[in-house]
Amino acid sequence: MKCEDESPKPHFVLVPFMAQGHTIPMIDMAHLLAKQGAMVTFITTPANTTRIESTIDKARELNLPIHFVPLKLDCAKVGLPEGCENVDKVIGKEQVKSLTDAYSMLHKPLVSYLQAQSNLPSSIISDLCQPWTGDVARELGIPRFMFNGFCAFSSLCRYIIHQEKVFKNVADDNELIILPGFPHCIEISKARSPGNFNSPGFEQFSEKILEEERRADGVVTNSFYELEPLYHEAYQKKIGKKVWSLGPMFLHNTEMSAIAIRGDKATVDQKHCLQWLESMKPGSVLYVSFGSMARTVFSQLKEIALGLEASKRPFLWVIKSDDKVSDTEKLLSEGFEERIRDRGFIIRGWSQQAMILSHPSLGGFMTHCGWNSTIEAVSNGVPMITWPHCAEQFLNEKLIVDILRIGVPVGVQNITSRTMEAHEISIVKRDHIEKAVLKLMGEDKDAKERRMRATELKQKARQAIDGGSSYSNIQQLIEYVTTRK
Repeated sequence: MKCEDESPKPHFVLVPFMAQGHTIPMIDMAHLLAKQGAMVTFITTPANTTRIESTIDKARELNLPIHFVPLKLDCAKVGLPEGCENVDKVIGKEQVKSLTDAYSMLHKPLVSYLQAQSNLPSSIISDLCQPWTGDVARELGIPRFMFNGFCAFSSLCRYIIHQEKVFKNVADDNELIILPGFPHCIEISKARSPGNFNSPGFEQFSEKILEEERRADGVVTNSFYELEPLYHEAYQKKIGKKVWSLGPMFLHNTEMSAIAIRGDKATVDQKHCLQWLESMKPGSVLYVSFGSMARTVFSQLKEIALGLEASKRPFLWVIKSDDKVSDTEKLLSEGFEERIRDRGFIIRGWSQQAMILSHPSLGGFMTHCGWNSTIEAVSNGVPMITWPHCAEQFLNEKLIVDILRIGVPVGVQNITSRTMEAHEISIVKRDHIEKAVLKLMGEDKDAKERRMRATELKQKARQAIDGGSSYSNIQQLIEYVTTRK
């Protein structure tokens, strides 16, 4: 008879959606599960493996039972160039559709790989945008948990929107609609709601997502109960299944977060950045970054630059390496960088965001309201200027500004998609940017109360992972899977 210590470890299979904002929290999840004694198989592809080499090396160095498995993606079969394996490498809806088709073709290779393992999988946790994994779980006879990269507030909104088709007969995309079944009155428009792949050509894929959401054994989120208890309870009740909130997951995993996925090699001297931060007064610096997927056109770059300059506040601005280099250098060569040299720091390319947001000199964050960035700011007690671009980001803005009351809106009303042409984008003017910066970084009563609330949420985030709700949830999730096995 085997003693208890010899019994196989619970074995979680993690399947992220291959986009930076989706993959990063699942890397953190893998680390979290492994540190709690579970075995983890992390599914990726060859091109995406090269992006996380440092993460893989760190897991090996820490002797964690995480196995990174690169399954070959047949790009040619769906008409994509070889190596085009991440969403940030495709432009246009047709290419996105081709990429999702390629992901679904991993079904057979994944089943074959898992069936050949000595420790058979206990469960699959997969991104909601990888619905084909539901069929894999049923074929293997194991539970499938859907990873939802949204918070509970936005998850509940999205669920009601799509499962109940609230915009089906709404002709005007900007018409405000009261969301039925929400815990309180909330008005949203179709144009500023998560699309769930509802463009022409995505009908089957979208329906599969909704079907697998209904069939999932539970939902895993990168939020924490104390941040949004009303919406956590309402979401759980609405979907009729357990919601396992495990966040803020990056706080569990400081070793991994320190080398978070870069997409490309770092293009900035992080030591120089840290030295600059050290030279600034506590709470004085505004951090400006719009995530990995946003594209900023030259006219908007210029308005941001002039708005930041007019505010006369210290700032650290990340201008991504995949924004047009000629536009960036043109902007900086017009004298802007020289004029703000004493109080501004420009990063061209990748930044170590977790390090920046946790620095004592940080006092605010101008953000696109992606959930990873939002929860990192919340966990570090940093209030925000909200500048949503697309997806669920306008919903996150409502949570930040109206519910948590730790944000100031810059005033953007229209989506900004990475596939849009420059003439289609509504430009936020410099005076609106300057006004938002002064309001967030000011010393009036509202600004001080905003910072106080942000500090309280930071404390709650730490408590959630330090023996609180998130710590309990990870223990209960592992126990649930072990019992099912």
